[in-house]
Amino acid sequence: MTTPVTVGVIANPASGRDIRRLTSHASVFPTAEKANMVVRLLAGLGALGVARVLTLRDNTGVAALLLRAIGTHAAIAAHERWPEVEFVDLPVTHRAVAAHCGATPLLALSTGTNNAFPEWREATVAGLAGALVATGAVPAEAALARNKRLVTRCVDGPSRGREEIALVDICVARQPFIGARAISESSDIEALFLTFAPPDGIGLSSIGGAWAPVGRDAAHGLHMTFAEPGAPGGAGAGVPLLAPIAPGRVERLTMCTCQRLEVGMALPLEAGHGTLAFDGEREIEPARGDRYEVTLDWQGPLTVDVARTLRYAASHQLLREAAARA
Repeated sequence: MTTPVTVGVIANPASGRDIRRLTSHASVFPTAEKANMVVRLLAGLGALGVARVLTLRDNTGVAALLLRAIGTHAAIAAHERWPEVEFVDLPVTHRAVAAHCGATPLLALSTGTNNAFPEWREATVAGLAGALVATGAVPAEAALARNKRLVTRCVDGPSRGREEIALVDICVARQPFIGARAISESSDIEALFLTFAPPDGIGLSSIGGAWAPVGRDAAHGLHMTFAEPGAPGGAGAGVPLLAPIAPGRVERLTMCTCQRLEVGMALPLEAGHGTLAFDGEREIEPARGDRYEVTLDWQGPLTVDVARTLRYAASHQLLREAAARA
């Protein structure tokens, strides 16, 4: 535990603004609401003893709005405890955080409508849970959960040694170029590898959830393959499925195979002339001769289980004790 108790807050300025806002019926997540979410986090964190928050500077206005809110709070509500906020310059993305956070636990909040890894959660409540973990009031074994991840490695060819991770899904896409990155057409999907597949999810993981739901805590993932539209065999080539692959987009796919993806089992990624997409975005155009494999493991990030943390706090009367101290 750091002294003073410190929490990092990363408000991704690019989230909620990708091309899916044009290719589906998703809404843009405004800068003002991102700043408001950080403010609500500060209220929850400060109420339970977090003294310092490190967050990012950005050029989209989140930091500016946050500074204004901090000034207003100091002028009219200084009796409500907020942490001191320090700004740092550190450009990052969500998967980069997950890849390098090590033993530092994450409390992931969704600000995009297609990101299936963070759960929808009111930021004030999340702030309370985060403070209980950061101050050590709730022990790690009661508050934290280890997540699965998918690891893709190039094991042969010009790109040998390249490695990428995904927290939710890897898609073998028929689209031959990275282009605008987003997987927006179901006809592009040749194969999917999933860490989990909720039946009520959105995005590519919802395809698995429509056939064989898999929980975040399940000991396996899924590997699915799909027929190409117009290919010989037509509808008889597999099982038809409907899934919400993006907000307002319920698409039909024909599933050829679906099998459990066991932890530690290396499977080939047959990209052919296509591309590899990670958590919904195309990242790799395999070079001629490249051979990739994918493996499921339990080395994903540690995350705060908000409900479990607050349940522990209630059963041990931690919020009553905090109120008495205040």
